[in-house]
Amino acid sequence: MKKFNEYNGFNLSDINKEVLQQWDKEDVFGRSISEREGAKSYVFFEGPPSANGMPGIHHVMARTIKDIFCRYKTMQGYQVLRKAGWDTHGLPVELGVEKALGITKEDIGKKISVDEYNATCRKEVMKYTREWEDLTHRMGYWVDMKHPYITFKNSYIETLWWLLKQLYNKGLLYKGYTIQPYSPAAGTGLSSHELNLPGCYRDVKDQTVTAQFTVLSGEEHPVIKQVREAADEGFNDTYVLAWTTTPWTLPSNTALCVGNKIDYVAVESFNPYTGKPAIYLLAEARVDAYFKADGKDQPLEFQAGAKVVPWKVITHFKGQDMLEMRYAQLFPWVKPVDKIDGKVVGNDNGFRVIPGDYVTTESPVTM
Repeated sequence: MKKFNEYNGFNLSDINKEVLQQWDKEDVFGRSISEREGAKSYVFFEGPPSANGMPGIHHVMARTIKDIFCRYKTMQGYQVLRKAGWDTHGLPVELGVEKALGITKEDIGKKISVDEYNATCRKEVMKYTREWEDLTHRMGYWVDMKHPYITFKNSYIETLWWLLKQLYNKGLLYKGYTIQPYSPAAGTGLSSHELNLPGCYRDVKDQTVTAQFTVLSGEEHPVIKQVREAADEGFNDTYVLAWTTTPWTLPSNTALCVGNKIDYVAVESFNPYTGKPAIYLLAEARVDAYFKADGKDQPLEFQAGAKVVPWKVITHFKGQDMLEMRYAQLFPWVKPVDKIDGKVVGNDNGFRVIPGDYVTTESPVTM
């Protein structure tokens, strides 16, 4: 009968050290592989960490989960080869090196040679290897760290190119479109991981835009009929005002959101850029943000250079009354399309007013 140690106290730290000593003494990890030589293989390549940063508790948690599966398959009789790796992804390392050397991308090849720059990056990316190896051992994570794969090695890079070629030969690669974060300073796309690195964000004052969306002239919408009946002679052009903190999204705009229960108004005034008569549709609570109180109900005459532009409210309605109102595409570069039976056909579902439960007048987020 096997005897087990009896403990007077429950000190997990001491127990952990004793177990590690036993595993090291008996080479339990090595034997778990060698004693299953010839058995069915279960291959594990670790999703590699980057050694240019210190490990944290989240790495311990993730590695524990990985280890559970490998140990389970080992207990089932599989030979589980576990290969460690180092992710030497470029941008975070490059930025760290450039900061340490006091250079920018433009200085490479001028103040420092490409070879010197690459050598510094290779050194920096493996900076905390010893700390990672120490953590790996202390937490009892079984993985082969003596023969790791390293993503900057030609053997790894060429393997990936070979795999991509196999996918290409099977017709599994295709060209598509996606929104890709991009760094103008680094001249490269950014991963979600890179977007969350320390120092990636800082508070800045940003420009906002209020866009004038032209309501279609042939629109027979009930609200437009209501506006036309209330409008003065000469006031024909009608616009929906929409405020945005992300003006770069306007070329892809296909809809405007309103709050169903929010009060909206039609305001007669003048286009501040052209001086032409115009009717603006916007939330009643936001009127003061666009039209000065001094101009309210003043004679509707436009004077170039005047600090106050006259205006007046001509009718009221709810946001839900505006639904399905149509407007002209702001930047008619690319039209939304559908593909039916292999044929590309126009999509007329865009450029209309739709409801949004997130729309509020407490801050100028939409209309």
